[in-house]
Amino acid sequence: MIRTVDLRGRALSKADYAAALPRATLDVGAAMELIAPILHRVQHGDEADLKALGHEFDGIAPPTIRVPAVLLESALANLDPAIRSALEVAIERVRRVHSDQVRIERTTHVVDGGTVLEKWIPVDRVGLYVPGGRAVYPSSVIMNVVPAQIAKVSSIAVASPPQKDFGGYPHPTILATCALLGITEVYAVGGAQAIALFGYGMKGVCDKTDLVTGPGNIYVAAAKRALRGIVGIDSEAGPTEIAILADESAFAPDVAADMISQAEHDTIAAAVLVTTSEDLASTVQAELRIRVEKTKHSERIREALSGIQSAVVLVDSIEQGLDVVNAYAAEHLEIQTKNAREDASKIRNAGAVFIGRYAPVSLGDYAAGSNHVLPTGGCACHSSGLSVQTFLRGLHFIEYNKEAFDEITETVITLANSEDLPAHGEAMSARNESRP
Repeated sequence: MIRTVDLRGRALSKADYAAALPRATLDVGAAMELIAPILHRVQHGDEADLKALGHEFDGIAPPTIRVPAVLLESALANLDPAIRSALEVAIERVRRVHSDQVRIERTTHVVDGGTVLEKWIPVDRVGLYVPGGRAVYPSSVIMNVVPAQIAKVSSIAVASPPQKDFGGYPHPTILATCALLGITEVYAVGGAQAIALFGYGMKGVCDKTDLVTGPGNIYVAAAKRALRGIVGIDSEAGPTEIAILADESAFAPDVAADMISQAEHDTIAAAVLVTTSEDLASTVQAELRIRVEKTKHSERIREALSGIQSAVVLVDSIEQGLDVVNAYAAEHLEIQTKNAREDASKIRNAGAVFIGRYAPVSLGDYAAGSNHVLPTGGCACHSSGLSVQTFLRGLHFIEYNKEAFDEITETVITLANSEDLPAHGEAMSARNESRP
């Protein structure tokens, strides 16, 4: 069901380790060509075009693109009390963690009379995308909306695909979660067309946003890449992935269950176990064979686990295992070793790190308080997960008085002339020519 990669006795470079653990093939460039006509239709179209795209890609044209307020209120009123309670717990924990991410203003006194103030300003308006394909993701509403609210973004819009089973509007649990969070601007639009709607705006339908965030399929990622620069993006989030670094102390049923939990998302989801223990490796493989057959989405999970993107990886030592997982830079990384906390301290590249037996990825997906919108495809070596910072921009406010200006004038002129930009220096010296 899942392949084995034996890296024992091999000291490889970071690039070689990453190459030994390939991901599912995703040709975002080809997808960009496919979605180009969609982007054009949205940019130059109207609400009728959005409805037609809904019919074409989601099997139903929503009655209206913007979800009526009465439907949001109704969805919340009719929400299962147990689900509402669980959502409220998750919201509270996510708020608690993300509130500690708020940036403070700092004034640096460079010299007497010369200061630089750094302020963190929220973007004016954001578009948050919530997928709606094989599953319903109210958790993604929480993960997108809460940090944007804490960042004090003044205008927040949510888009999620229309659903045939619900009259062309997003799933009621999505709508209820929006209402629970006080979000009233929700659109029944999915895929590349949703990103285009937020990126370009549409007269009479939706104002342009400054930033788009949220996970999605390859076409969502392609639209983000195509519109980057027209609108800000968080990342090109691809299929989900879990890596687990484990030694002989790990409990095989836990490891197998966690691999299955992420494979459940998509046929191209990745599940990678990196271990020093042959016994654990073989026991996990046996557990997978048993457990996959018993779970609801067994066909999808089996395809994900048997794909090139999933593997059981044998290593000589935890040190080598750390090199492997740092090279792989997984979206989700679990550390299930005897010295899990110490080993976790050596992780440099991961979207989020889950330490010990009682911190499975599922906890982070819903209610740990951390964010589950994370970099995928190895991007964790240079990118972070969604946070309050995603919605903020650092602005510098520079103020110098006459004495501080005079003290630095010659330095600036010298540097300007060294770059053959004399007018820059003249902008300094001009202030001494006819000062009032």
